Amino acid sequence: MKTKTNRYGFPYPKKRLAQHFLVDKNIIRKIISAAHIRQNEHVLEVGPGRGSLTEALLEAGARVTAIELDPALAGKLLERFEGVKGFELISEDALKVSYTGLSQEKRTRFKVISNLPYNVSGPILVKFIEERSAITDLVLMLQKEVATRLAARPGTKDYGVLSVLAQTYADVRCLFDVHPASFTPRPKVTSTVTSLKVLDTPRVVVLNEKFFKTVVKSAFGQRRKTLQNALKTLGRPPEEVRVVLESLNIDPGRRGETLTLDEFSKLTGALLKGAP
Repeated sequence: MKTKTNRYGFPYPKKRLAQHFLVDKNIIRKIISAAHIRQNEHVLEVGPGRGSLTEALLEAGARVTAIELDPALAGKLLERFEGVKGFELISEDALKVSYTGLSQEKRTRFKVISNLPYNVSGPILVKFIEERSAITDLVLMLQKEVATRLAARPGTKDYGVLSVLAQTYADVRCLFDVHPASFTPRPKVTSTVTSLKVLDTPRVVVLNEKFFKTVVKSAFGQRRKTLQNALKTLGRPPEEVRVVLESLNIDPGRRGETLTLDEFSKLTGALLKGAP
């Protein structure tokens, strides 16, 4: 079946892929400025769409590895940037790409600059955090709601798993908002360009990264539950969990969203020591 295209030959946006193409040149300039691109710097762009941001990145001197899931768009991108030095396209699902492997292959760490597909921004962010050894920093267009969660502080309604993981491994800053009119088609939400600078070492002690993530997810699993009840999903006896919490001067009646990064760090360490 032939793909429908607009008068410029580009495929129409696909709702199932949550495609919203950035068309505001002023916003593109602001993203390029915020990214502080150096000549020949390796940039990873997830969801390049029609290539407007890609073109600006290349003009700024970056070497761009673009990852596009939509085969119709991938084909048009190859046409648009045919023969352009520094452009490479990977036609795959960004959630299945090994960024660590790509980094090792190219012997470099990437700066990630992307207008992320909103329907998968959460899982992609988690994947970036998990494979942060391949990344120096990220400048991302996100739903404002997601950006707010990334930067949220303990005790607020937006503070959650994504907040803890992002802030443990990166410096997070919300840079500026972007109106829906900057895209085609217009999304129903405001967007926010957000910066995450990967830290050389985690902000708090993380003895076991996988278990740390498990504890954090358990604490937020059912937000209305107290920590003592929420942490039952770890499979530990309730009495053991209560003793561990009290040994850290953490009230078992508190809820996960009240814990600081340091408290999550200490709680993970104490639970590890108490593991059978």
